[in-house]
Amino acid sequence: MDAEGISAVVVTVSDRSAAGAREDASGPVAVAALRDAGFACDAAVVVPDGAASVESALRAALDSGARLIVTTGGTGLAPRDETPEGTARVLEREIPGLAEELRRRSAAEKPAGMLSRGLAGTSRRALIVNLPGSPAAVASGIPVILSVARHVLDQLTGGDHG
Repeated sequence: MDAEGISAVVVTVSDRSAAGAREDASGPVAVAALRDAGFACDAAVVVPDGAASVESALRAALDSGARLIVTTGGTGLAPRDETPEGTARVLEREIPGLAEELRRRSAAEKPAGMLSRGLAGTSRRALIVNLPGSPAAVASGIPVILSVARHVLDQLTGGDHG
């Protein structure tokens, strides 16, 4: 399956960026990488932290026809870091191996990477993956996602295992 024209959405989860107090640094990294891979991807959607806002943004992306949704931020241990909780409300099937590989690679670069609680999975005909909010974590995580995204999306539409 070629990524050309497949709709992707990036959701940045950050109270400060949503309030305009800090520029979104991680969302544009994800958007650029997805566009470079051939996905049709608008600028990142920025929402505040919290499970409800994440759930709402993911459902809106699914309703818009997105096939690949990447979130950045809200995967840590701070009280408002609830991206995994909001994502869990939307996922139909988890893909633990993908989330584990993202943590493994991140921890190899920086020990705190093992603290990410990000999820990966599918809903409807889309792949949804949570990444930490740092630009470096996004830059190292997107290639992992892209290494399997086309195969996942093909499988979700009944493709063969080839």
